[in-house]
Amino acid sequence: MVNFGFVTNENLEYKVVKEAWLECERLGFDSAVLSDHFMRGGYYPECWTTLSALSSQTKSLRFGPMVLCNSYRHPPIVAAMSATLDVISRGRLELGMGAGWLESEYVAYGIPFPRTVIRIEQLKEAVRIIKKMWTEDSTTYKGKYYSVKDAVVNPKPIQKPHPRIWIGGYGEKFLLKAVAEVADGYILRKGATPDEYSHKMNVLQQHCKTVGRNFDKIRKAWVGQVFIGKNKQEVTKKIRNYKTTFSSEEKSFEHFIEESIVGTPEECIKKIYEYLDTGATDFLTVFPREDLKNFKSLQLFSESVISTFRGK
Repeated sequence: MVNFGFVTNENLEYKVVKEAWLECERLGFDSAVLSDHFMRGGYYPECWTTLSALSSQTKSLRFGPMVLCNSYRHPPIVAAMSATLDVISRGRLELGMGAGWLESEYVAYGIPFPRTVIRIEQLKEAVRIIKKMWTEDSTTYKGKYYSVKDAVVNPKPIQKPHPRIWIGGYGEKFLLKAVAEVADGYILRKGATPDEYSHKMNVLQQHCKTVGRNFDKIRKAWVGQVFIGKNKQEVTKKIRNYKTTFSSEEKSFEHFIEESIVGTPEECIKKIYEYLDTGATDFLTVFPREDLKNFKSLQLFSESVISTFRGK
């Protein structure tokens, strides 16, 4: 089944985020996610606290962090926090985990920032510990970076055998191997064109073969911007307005548009099928801030695009 999620824009007050999530739930989006940073930009409420509040405001929307930085919270504590939140939300948690990348944030908060390969190894150990603590009466685990002894989580998560753990990231040699080894889902954290996404899927498939994992058992999420309008004039205006605020040292605006879902509903559907053909199963959509003022674009996307994929 194809799932559609809503990615919350950065630097938004809680009231705005809550209204957007409630509207996404009303419109039939499957999920909504928050990023996990402390000081990236201006106004940045702490992720887990905000998720806890939003879980009590929604009823059917699945939710989670995209993605929780493993270095910021000790894994056994995450196991207990996430189990409790799954219970409170009646089994709606999707736990996204990442190795962390924003060095300036680590430095500012006094958190050690080891090499990438070490952070990814720590992430793998963390996922193993969390799953064990979710499913075992008492957990003992001794790893290179983390250890627990007779650790207990009670209550256990509602979802059985446990909530999905997604790993988000971009690297191929170590990160995608970690996905193949321990994750239930993969979130390609940076934008990607269909060809670029296809390449990542091919690499992940090779890692799955190496570790003996069924590639098809892993959910794969595309994350990107959506510019949708009833006609080409509306779409062109949105792109023009967005371009005035676009800033990236990694890509041109033209490439950014190529890796986005852009156009009328029919054109958006066509682009989504291109990603589905590469192996994508989930779409985590980002809408321009202007679209959150009246939610008309989200409504158009839901009624004309999401509805097309229901049951597929």
